Amino acid sequence: MNKIVEKYVELPKPIRRPLWKLWHKMITKFDKKTATTVFMNYGYASDNGEFKNLVLKPEDEDDRYSIQLYHHVARNFDLKDRDILEVGSGRGGGASFLTRYFKPKSYTGLDIGKTTIAFCNDKHSNVEGLKFITGNAEELPFENGKFDAVVNVESARCYGNIPRFFGEVFRVLKDDGKFLFTDMIKPEDLEGINNQLAEAGFKVVEKKNIRENVVRALKIDTAYRKDNIHRKAPKFLHKSFYQFAGVEGSERFDAFDKNRIDYWSYTLSK
Repeated sequence: MNKIVEKYVELPKPIRRPLWKLWHKMITKFDKKTATTVFMNYGYASDNGEFKNLVLKPEDEDDRYSIQLYHHVARNFDLKDRDILEVGSGRGGGASFLTRYFKPKSYTGLDIGKTTIAFCNDKHSNVEGLKFITGNAEELPFENGKFDAVVNVESARCYGNIPRFFGEVFRVLKDDGKFLFTDMIKPEDLEGINNQLAEAGFKVVEKKNIRENVVRALKIDTAYRKDNIHRKAPKFLHKSFYQFAGVEGSERFDAFDKNRIDYWSYTLSK
């Protein structure tokens, strides 16, 4: 299991989706008692005062670095009173944060796992304007031009047909809509991703390699991530969860730290 998680990005695309669904089910099982794990991204940290105005509620502080990744991704777009879609919303922490702090008119989180969606609709039921539905990123169940922005955080690498996903995002965006996208990308794959975004019709407003920010966040957050794993997962799976969480010393962390995998954030316009 440890090796599978370590080499996840390199696995054939048809295998990634079922493995991702299985991993989500495992997390739901191990987190059932406390139901406190609502983020699964690698996080974002900065030493230049980027988040000096981001004052979090006490209950959100444990997830600060994962929250800061969402804050960074959405930094170029005013969500207030807009209709937002997040594709690959996972356990809903990012959707909850953006909805509670930035007050969109509506925020829809979509994920392929029914178990995950059931968890989200229960866990985040008190967040006004937020809902979660089951759906396929490559066949979005929405009419053309429905959303002002689409958010996609650390999820697209799992899809079987990324160009088709980009095309679907373009389709469901309004004419002036924005695509707020971030994910790990191997250096040799970057040109292909950029070409696919252009072919879908997107124009780049801003793009940035945030690998160093992700590495910094993982270093700071490693102790917290390990403690969370030790409290919730059986011991024989600890190393696998270390890989999944990207804790310092894991192969996934080293891939970022040694520049074998980059991490890019995009603001794109239709």
